[in-house]
Amino acid sequence: MESLPDAIVQCIFSHMNNAKDVAICNCVSKRWKESLPFIKSLFFPRNSFDNHDGSDHPDTIVCKMISSIVKLEELVVYSPFSSTGLASWLLLVSSSLKHLELRLDNLAEYQSCIESPSKLDCISAAKNLESLKLWGVLMVKSPKWDAFPKLQSLEIVGARLEDPALTAALQACPNLKNLLLLGCEGVRSVSLELLNLEQCKLDFYGGGNYSLTLTSPKIEFLEVQGCSWISVRETTRLRNLSISNNAGRVYMVDFGKLAALEFLSIRGVQWCWNAISKMLHLASEVKHLYMKVEFTGDFDNLQPFPEIDFVDFFNSHPKLQKFDIHGAMFAALCQKNSLKNVQSGFVIPCLEEVVITVRSPLNAEQKISTLESLLKYGKVMKSMAIRILRMRSSHSSADDFFDEICRFQRMNHKIVRIE
Repeated sequence: MESLPDAIVQCIFSHMNNAKDVAICNCVSKRWKESLPFIKSLFFPRNSFDNHDGSDHPDTIVCKMISSIVKLEELVVYSPFSSTGLASWLLLVSSSLKHLELRLDNLAEYQSCIESPSKLDCISAAKNLESLKLWGVLMVKSPKWDAFPKLQSLEIVGARLEDPALTAALQACPNLKNLLLLGCEGVRSVSLELLNLEQCKLDFYGGGNYSLTLTSPKIEFLEVQGCSWISVRETTRLRNLSISNNAGRVYMVDFGKLAALEFLSIRGVQWCWNAISKMLHLASEVKHLYMKVEFTGDFDNLQPFPEIDFVDFFNSHPKLQKFDIHGAMFAALCQKNSLKNVQSGFVIPCLEEVVITVRSPLNAEQKISTLESLLKYGKVMKSMAIRILRMRSSHSSADDFFDEICRFQRMNHKIVRIE
């Protein structure tokens, strides 16, 4: 190290970010100490001050380290801190800081949320941020954020939110391209208007009865969990769409044309059939379709899927390459009249891979017939996986059905496998 030019030493240290390592290197030599101000990233792990017994408060130690750096671009703090400490740090690096990640851990601390300035309020000093990630957020009051004109990515993981507070926070981030709200609760109706948004993942925790209205003409990737009513009208660029509701029901979906959609996933315990059929109709150009919905029906009335015509379904999705079918959807394709419209020229032109989850031995003959039809008409089929999931072995026909599945696999062993 002693023979290396200063510029090389500074370049090496610029790749260091752990605060404990930085503190240790600071004590090695004068040359190392003079090179450390050129690091660009600083990370304080959760246990940074667990064994601290010095006279300086942890906030003061962090402040001293930050003040010694010439141009800090990234700051990650998982260790506990105060709003006063955060405010002092961000004032020091507000002009250079691009990436900020904070573990707030104040979900149960209502007093910390209403204190002025709160930790959320203090973030407004870092006006040049390009990405912001927050863990454990209590946002029941609108944060005092003026604007983050350069902020392109906002991620909030684990949060209790109120509708007006979330709306105000997002209005301060007009140029977002990436938005992630993961494990959030408290909101009821979310209305987002982000004209530059390209990727959005929303995971709402609770009863699953939230509503979402999204206006983002540039959206390409959208994943929504926990909403019963969803409206996204501008979808010309949407390529990847996932909708799930593990706790509630999906009653209504309102999407524009999905001409660019390549991947669609719909999951949940219960969807209204109108919502399912509308999504299948709009996703006519989809290449990968994943369906795991257990029941249809309105409100508390759980019903099986209605019969789906095998030929009509694949004619309506001519570009489908991969199809993940779970339980109810497979059963709907296996109804008595599902294969009655097969004509001599019918083919499934692009289907290469099918993953089928079977949960019941009922209607075994039709299920085997549907499996055979997928291979017969899928001219480019490369792989078929049949998953036997929690089938009741006590049922009188379970063993016979499984024998038929095994026979089918042996006859088509190059393509079919049983999981």
